[in-house]
Amino acid sequence: MQAPVLVLNAQTKRESGKTAQLGNITAAKAVADIIRTALGPKSMLKMILSAQAGIVITNDGNAILREIDVAHPAAKAMIDLSKTQEEEVGDGTTSVIILAGEILASAEPFLERKVHPRIIIKGYTQALEDALAYLNKIAVEIDINNKAQVMNVIKSCIGTKFISRWSDLMCQLAYDAVNIVKVVQEGRTDVDLKRFCRIEKIQGGELTDSTVISGVIINKDVTHPKMKRRIENPRVVLLDCNLEFKKNESKTIVDVTDEEKWLELLKEEEDYVKKLCDQILKFKPNLVITEKGVSDLAQHFFVKNDVTVLRRFKKTDNVRIARTVGGSIVSRPEDLKESDVGTKCSLFEIKKIGDEYYTFITGKESKACTILLRGAMKDVLNEVERNLQDALAVARNIVFDPKLVPGGGASEISIAHHLIEKSRTIPGVQQWPYHSIGAAMEVIPRTLIQNTGANVLKLLTSLRAKHAKGENVTWGIDGEKGELADMNTLGIWEPYQVKAQTIKTAIEAACLLLRVDMIVSGLSKKDSSGGAQQHSAANEDMGF
Repeated sequence: MQAPVLVLNAQTKRESGKTAQLGNITAAKAVADIIRTALGPKSMLKMILSAQAGIVITNDGNAILREIDVAHPAAKAMIDLSKTQEEEVGDGTTSVIILAGEILASAEPFLERKVHPRIIIKGYTQALEDALAYLNKIAVEIDINNKAQVMNVIKSCIGTKFISRWSDLMCQLAYDAVNIVKVVQEGRTDVDLKRFCRIEKIQGGELTDSTVISGVIINKDVTHPKMKRRIENPRVVLLDCNLEFKKNESKTIVDVTDEEKWLELLKEEEDYVKKLCDQILKFKPNLVITEKGVSDLAQHFFVKNDVTVLRRFKKTDNVRIARTVGGSIVSRPEDLKESDVGTKCSLFEIKKIGDEYYTFITGKESKACTILLRGAMKDVLNEVERNLQDALAVARNIVFDPKLVPGGGASEISIAHHLIEKSRTIPGVQQWPYHSIGAAMEVIPRTLIQNTGANVLKLLTSLRAKHAKGENVTWGIDGEKGELADMNTLGIWEPYQVKAQTIKTAIEAACLLLRVDMIVSGLSKKDSSGGAQQHSAANEDMGF
């Protein structure tokens, strides 16, 4: 009898076939259950002790999952879904996880009956194409220049968030910020919120004191006490070089035996700094901003010429200032030209807020903005920032794709009815996975009903009856009262881009995990002592 051949390390654990697939499904369902109660206007909050020993209190799906440490690879893949959704469209992070978990759960009976994963995936892929086509059919277009319509959509987005109490203010902040940052060039619209819209949180005051500044706010003060702290219509020069004597990159030692030679060295250093300053001062600026250092001697020359200097700015802040004042960042003072000087700044001012000095650089034609948030607690400000970022993303999505679909689970139940009806025309075994996608879509309205505490069976049956003939596509769940309502009457609409991305991400992730038929886990390197035992114990249960 031939002896067994050991290919894998003895410490390696391997799961294959149906065992691996069912394990992935269980992990996905566990992740979905974590944030299931965080959906809708009556959602519950989660309190998480983060790795940095800070406390996070939120109902934002992405914020919750990124703080959770998981071991199972499928659970990590589910958490990445939420991150992808956040980066792509900025909203729907909770919905995508719940939907993906339900779709994977619907595949479990097929695997138990030994249906090949490829057949399941084929049914899911066809259902995805039909779902997106039907979603596009029920979508309605809006006029992005109609402020009331856009504000109404943003209000629907933040209706489930902590900031819903101040919805009018927050909608106005998001709307104004996106309009400031929006740039139209050669028929192409660009809204770069990541680079040109910053949220500055300052503790103190009330949340209603929050505002949008058409410009930049930075926690900086002047370098010299005699420099001006307020200048109207300043000429601004932006640099990313040192305004001090040039130092050698390597260590240099100079032995000076003659006092006159020493004085010459000092004079040479002073002349070099004066030359730098003169090259800048010939353009008659009122404000000089540099990313590097400014020597005391340079400050002296600038103060004599009544010029204010700010130093050690981040590159990202300097880029935003350039967009505000209409200038260009220069690397060397000798390369400075008149066209590089920023002249679109209407006011430079330094204010003291609390114990800190803040620099305000504003301009009427600014294409960069700062949202100033005020509040009593750091935790409150952090949650408001997370919610406001979702509102900004929704406003941006509407600019790029001004189409809306009904919210409150109306789109999902309408798609569910369409797919279930169409599944009857599909031949073979493939119709059952196709049908299961339609059934899985009902998880969103069902979860909304559960979170309001209403009768799930009664309301969901009534909602199905409303959509039975393919009509009443705008009827969904009123998340506040826990009853059926027309979303068009309530004014609850969601961006088409967010809903389409949610469906695509959830179904494609489910197909990806169903294609996994083996999970191999083991030591990446030989560990003689407790490390190997600890790793082996961790692999005993590939759960949380």
